[in-house]
Amino acid sequence: ENQLDTTNHDHLGKLLTYAAGFGANVVVWLTKEFRDEHRQALDWLNQRTGEDTEFFGVVVELWKIDDSRPAPHFNLVATSNDWGKGTARKALGETPAFTSERSERYRNFFQLLIDTLRDDHRFTGARKGQPQSWYSFSSGYRGLSYGASFTWDLQSRVELSIDSQNREWNVQLLERLEERRERIESEIRESLVWESVEGRRACRIKFERSGTIDDDDETLAEIRKWMVSNLLNFKRVFDPHLKELVE
Repeated sequence: ENQLDTTNHDHLGKLLTYAAGFGANVVVWLTKEFRDEHRQALDWLNQRTGEDTEFFGVVVELWKIDDSRPAPHFNLVATSNDWGKGTARKALGETPAFTSERSERYRNFFQLLIDTLRDDHRFTGARKGQPQSWYSFSSGYRGLSYGASFTWDLQSRVELSIDSQNREWNVQLLERLEERRERIESEIRESLVWESVEGRRACRIKFERSGTIDDDDETLAEIRKWMVSNLLNFKRVFDPHLKELVE
């Protein structure tokens, strides 16, 4: 029966204050718009809180089929890393039924990835892998993140994602970076894919190689090493350009 004003820039702070007032164990942020930095904030909270506290982000959309009445569609955009990992799991000593073996492979893979990036290179403060095919890391600039993922077409990828709420701004930044393409690719020592897909808000600059989560352990270790190396490389090369162009 209580509503929060989510039109202000401090709505995340209000949400946390509201949750703290009730001693909430599960916090669901329900909104019509969810920015990349908000998802990263919930990811950060999930990574640093105990298994008895979970944060979710849900975007509410209205869908219609032909002349039907609009119906709500709930799009889960941020989820607890340990969703369902509660007392029952401790007592039973087993993985929840909804967590597939494939999801666990993703979780284990990215856990080792972020541990290496955090402990050996101070690239991130993240502590918990997630049961999903991707992981993103903040660049320090709103709407810009570095990411590692497995793609639907059997590739493994490292990328700079440009995903503010403004398509025109995204394209403009991609074009400004692409003006420096020769210099950037010379510094990275790789040919990159500069991607702006018509009809999509986000743009990206990516580097790919073959590889899936179903590969054997030796190949996955090689892919993880490749991701670490290229994430560090992307940050080293792109950070100075982002600082100059964005600021």
